Amino acid sequence: MALELRPNCEFCDKDLPADAEDARICSYECTFCAACVETKLHNVCPNCGGGFAPRPIRPATAWRPGLSLAERPAGTKRHHLSYSPQDIAAHSARICHIAPPKR
Repeated sequence: MALELRPNCEFCDKDLPADAEDARICSYECTFCAACVETKLHNVCPNCGGGFAPRPIRPATAWRPGLSLAERPAGTKRHHLSYSPQDIAAHSARICHIAPPKR
């Protein structure tokens, strides 16, 4: 099963194409831009409470048969948060002092 490459930041709706170096994901593949992770979310996923890592970039070239962006394209469904900015800020403030591995 391939990683879902979501096309946008779920907070600010910035486009995050498959080769975006500023895309960040949590372990559930929630996707945000680096700026929102650092300045708005404080490394706390507003959905699960986990931390973030850089999203891998899927190879454009099929170095192995069937394994490339062409054969396994990025997602097109845009995702958006269902929480208010106030709720997200409170959630982040409550647990941002706990290191992600301890959450």
